[in-house]
Amino acid sequence: MKVLGIDPGYDRMGVAIIKKQSGKETVLFSTCLSTNSKDNFSDRLLSLGLDLEKIIKKWKPNSLSTEKLFITNNQKTATNIAEVRGMVSYIARKAGMTVAEYTPLQIKMAVTGYGKATKNQVTDMIGKLVKLDKKIRLDDEYDAIGIALTHLACAKYNAIK
Repeated sequence: MKVLGIDPGYDRMGVAIIKKQSGKETVLFSTCLSTNSKDNFSDRLLSLGLDLEKIIKKWKPNSLSTEKLFITNNQKTATNIAEVRGMVSYIARKAGMTVAEYTPLQIKMAVTGYGKATKNQVTDMIGKLVKLDKKIRLDDEYDAIGIALTHLACAKYNAIK
């Protein structure tokens, strides 16, 4: 099974492709897609969508896992992230993928075993769970890996494909 993990955002969107084979998780690809803050929002969505379609076409994941929207005080940001999540889900379903969403608590529990883990604890544990062939600079990329790992951890309990 190959899982596409997405940490949704419109300034930066974390993306990871993780494969589980013979009980072992392997990061096949990870990156952080960025958009130009000077572009209007619809152009930023288009840029992210086109990049995401290329990644899906190349890696052919079976499932999408993404983080459930965390409501912030900034309604404009929350609305824009919701639109990114909708675009990502649409592209995934159009490509025939299943879609699953996980809360930050579920992700922290799956990765560290502790729902109130800090960002540093999550990134440290990700480094222990999977081999990373490159230095990851941005948290969004770590988050995408963690989201994909959560999906794989839940798959064995929920018969997720």
